[in-house]
Amino acid sequence: MGIRSYFAAFVGKTSQWILKNFFKGGSSLPGKLALSIDPHILDYLAKDYQVVVVTGTNGKTLTTALTVNILRQEFDNVLTNPTGANMVQGIVSTFLSAKKTSGKKFAVLEIDEASLSKVTEYIKPELFVFTNIFRDQMDRYGEIYTTYQLIVDGAAKSPNATILTNGDSPIFNSIDTVNPRKYYGFDHEEDHEQMAHYNTDGVLCPKCQHILHYKMITYANLGKYYCPNCDFHRPELDYKLTELKNMTNTSAEFIIDGNEYKLEVGGMYNIYNALAATAVAEYYTVSPEKIRAGLGYDEKVFGRQEVIEIDGKQCTLVLVKNPVGLNQVIDMIGLSPYQFSLVCLLNANYADGIDVSWIWDGNHESFAEMDIPQVIAGGDRHKDMALRLKVAGIDENKITETQNLDEVIDNIKDLPTEHVYILATYTAVLQLRKKLADKGYMEGGMSRG
Repeated sequence: MGIRSYFAAFVGKTSQWILKNFFKGGSSLPGKLALSIDPHILDYLAKDYQVVVVTGTNGKTLTTALTVNILRQEFDNVLTNPTGANMVQGIVSTFLSAKKTSGKKFAVLEIDEASLSKVTEYIKPELFVFTNIFRDQMDRYGEIYTTYQLIVDGAAKSPNATILTNGDSPIFNSIDTVNPRKYYGFDHEEDHEQMAHYNTDGVLCPKCQHILHYKMITYANLGKYYCPNCDFHRPELDYKLTELKNMTNTSAEFIIDGNEYKLEVGGMYNIYNALAATAVAEYYTVSPEKIRAGLGYDEKVFGRQEVIEIDGKQCTLVLVKNPVGLNQVIDMIGLSPYQFSLVCLLNANYADGIDVSWIWDGNHESFAEMDIPQVIAGGDRHKDMALRLKVAGIDENKITETQNLDEVIDNIKDLPTEHVYILATYTAVLQLRKKLADKGYMEGGMSRG
């Protein structure tokens, strides 16, 4: 190790200790300081780790958490970035926080799609996990094929690393990669001829531009696709979910490669996250018993169906950020066996995406078909949110509008149902969690731990 790397690590670790013990925060700052001293500090910090990278539009955080939970059943040293600091400086901070240990070391890292190529300049993962690519923050990422090219280019810097990818997504089979690929996906239904909804992205054949057909669709453009005009079709799956035994708003039971598992969060989209984590575990030959234990670990992740009690109200907090993810959340909520009230918090900061037009592609109309007695529209763009709900068919007399989060929390206390779903964009989740932590309703606040 050169003197520059040593000094950079020393400064980073020292600043991390000070921030943790005196300021209770600062996940990315130590990484920024270390990088300013040695731009190649990751070369040194990550050199003894087997690195697994998780990237994609939706599902990164929960897939990473589940993968870590499973691998920790088998291996003693599994490092991850639980604060959600998934850009370069955050990754450096993650490695700075590692304790000195011996034996086999894993690092399972959630990395932002736009940051992947920057991170792989310095670390060489042995496995990439691609969850999905959906339209998201057009002002930042552009259209879906631009985003996919970003992560393919990032992976190409470690050409020997395997890409473990969602085989049900046509985009992941649209171009050749220098990396070898393995596929996971659903194979749980008999073939049935169908096509995706007309307002679905990514359903054109990349070879001939014909509209893709499907033998099975899980949601959006995911499923057993094929082109009726050429030979483009879903590849053979290496890891398969072959039976969906039960799915509720809070859990799911399913069979993957002959083994039965249970997940303690609801929704089809989260089963994909569990399938991806299970595929990683099988790749590293972890036993089904340990996979089962890892998937069954009932600890809710930041904004992923966290349940927070607010003066007797059971509030489920769910992060929403794009149309496909929102629609999956709405479908999950629709499985609820009890009446509930609804809170929708919409911000338009850089981290949310400044263009809020995506809410018009979400299927809010489904809410009008549910027996929801009261709705709160909040956040910086509460007027846009309230208008969308009214146009969806929700009675305007049921809608309360406010930007102030203190008022939102006070209004939640007066809602007529015990159960409340809170759907919020990224910075709205952060702001609400901080308010709730300050008021003593939860711990963690702004942290994504």
